[in-house]
Amino acid sequence: MSLADRIRSRRGLTLSRQTYFVIAAVALGSLVMIVLTGAAVRLTASGLGCPAWPKCYDNQVYAAADINALIEFGNRMFTGFVGLAVIAASVLVFFRRPFRWHLAIFAALLPLGVICQAVLGALVVEYDLKPGLVMMHFILSMILLDAAFALAWCSRFEPGERRFSDDRLGVWAVRCLIPIGQLTILAGTISTASGPHPGDHEGEIVQRFDFKGADTLQWAVERHAAIAVVFGLATIATVLLLRRDGGDRRAVRPLLVVIGLLGLQGAIGGIQWALELPAGIVWVHIAVATFTWVAMLWSVAAAGRLRPREQPATAGSPERMLEGAGA
Repeated sequence: MSLADRIRSRRGLTLSRQTYFVIAAVALGSLVMIVLTGAAVRLTASGLGCPAWPKCYDNQVYAAADINALIEFGNRMFTGFVGLAVIAASVLVFFRRPFRWHLAIFAALLPLGVICQAVLGALVVEYDLKPGLVMMHFILSMILLDAAFALAWCSRFEPGERRFSDDRLGVWAVRCLIPIGQLTILAGTISTASGPHPGDHEGEIVQRFDFKGADTLQWAVERHAAIAVVFGLATIATVLLLRRDGGDRRAVRPLLVVIGLLGLQGAIGGIQWALELPAGIVWVHIAVATFTWVAMLWSVAAAGRLRPREQPATAGSPERMLEGAGA
């Protein structure tokens, strides 16, 4: 009897894959929301609204009647919900039937990542919102989204339910968009860390990037925009590639969503620059960037796994039977 079977037999609890998918989806949604609330903390100059950790003040657990303290402390409280959601996903994966070890590995990454986020968050406060630490905080959030999306997506299917793809060129083209998207996000975090929203509170001195002096922000924004254009053009080219004769088109729809979100990002970016980066529009920009990344993960997942070269499909195989159904 496997470890998972022994645990289930002792607890008398089993979960269907549909039920567990809901649990994993809640964990994913909570991790998306914590990115948005964290961005609100920074953009409302609430980064040090609670100057101590884990209490808001040295001798006070709750936030004072101050909007910045309430925003910062509210973000910390929501982090508690995120912690419960990812712990539930990591524990209940052992009660999913049938049990799958790779889901347990994905699930284990979530609480580990949240713990790392909590430690990093404490360092961010301790070192007065150093831009490098704040960037790492956001990038770790994106990595957590990767694991949470993989968990939610893979929990929907059992082995053999989704056909393999024979479009090696198309699948690899979709996968190659990931590093371009990651570079776009990295450039965006540098732009934010160089801009007028370092997260300071009540006149506190908070560092910003200034490696190009007074031109640092413009330098960072120009390169972020250029990389985003490359990302958009590469995505369009990938869609055209998938739509060729013999191409596997399963990733076309999510890639079209990515293209639409990138177009929206371009418009938002132009507006926020013209209006001298108002906090509200910058927050929208970050929110759309987060949803764009989730859509990019969806695209890679939808593109599917490549069939091993030594494993040809047979007429009666599950892959062939499901191919006509568009699995």
